[in-house]
Amino acid sequence: MEHRASPGPSASSTLRAFLAEMRGVRRESWGNPLGYLFIAPALILYLVFNFWVLIRGFLMAFTNYRFLVPNSNWSWNGLRNYELMLRDRFFAASLIISAKYIVMVLPSIIILALVVALMIHQVPRGAGFFRWLVYLPVILPISVSMLMWQQLYNSKYGYIDSLLRDLGVANPPDWLGDAHYALASIALASVWRSFGFPTLLFLVGLYNISKDLYEAASIDGASGIQQLWHITLPLLRPTFALVLVLQIGLLYGTQEVLLLTNGGPADATKTVGFYIYSVAFSEGDLRLGYAAAMSLVVGLFMSIFTALTLRILRGEPA
Repeated sequence: MEHRASPGPSASSTLRAFLAEMRGVRRESWGNPLGYLFIAPALILYLVFNFWVLIRGFLMAFTNYRFLVPNSNWSWNGLRNYELMLRDRFFAASLIISAKYIVMVLPSIIILALVVALMIHQVPRGAGFFRWLVYLPVILPISVSMLMWQQLYNSKYGYIDSLLRDLGVANPPDWLGDAHYALASIALASVWRSFGFPTLLFLVGLYNISKDLYEAASIDGASGIQQLWHITLPLLRPTFALVLVLQIGLLYGTQEVLLLTNGGPADATKTVGFYIYSVAFSEGDLRLGYAAAMSLVVGLFMSIFTALTLRILRGEPA
């Protein structure tokens, strides 16, 4: 008996199936086009006030843009800003001061935030109040926070020096007026203002660790320190990476210095962020091009630090 081959799909049905498949892929990749109407205002604001600012700052870093000099706008000077940067002793000094500042601030924030988070994590009831309490300095305007610390550090009427006098210290330090204490004083105020947010991040990480791990470790005879070292800290590695990345912006140290010491005394607190601000907005002919070049170099350093931090700490614990 002769068997006939079943007719294959027609060309039109194949084309329709292909178009339907492509429409499905397009919907899956790009979503509903109407959704873009809702995010359009936010996207436009981002492009105007963030993306365009970054592009403009990058281009400005290769110009001799001086705000108070006529006809200097966008005059291209290639790499001359970076050659000047290598010979700028004030820029080098500000980098050293910023390095000292970040060494004082960053470890202190991480250690304090972790310790406070571990303490709050052990509170059976009322933990919400303590979470609110440690986050309160973060939501305060920085001008209010630094004004409060400026009053605390006041050499005549400040609470700190008054307490030291009551304790028998005849000549308390001038915390913001002495070059030996000014940078550390700013660092202390910055730690107080900044440690609340990392504390909440560590708390989120702690709440996500299964209690079964601690119960199994206790059954095996592990002490609290051993549980901390072998369970808590390894499982908090992604949180450590996030905290380090978010806090690296403290390298600039601009607002705290501007509000407390204005770079003094004797340039002892002139961090790189404050120096860039001074060059751009308060010194000479407002060299915005040179300030943009310095910002670009510092930003590249922070990007490298961020990439290394994420590469080292973001992975799963061994």
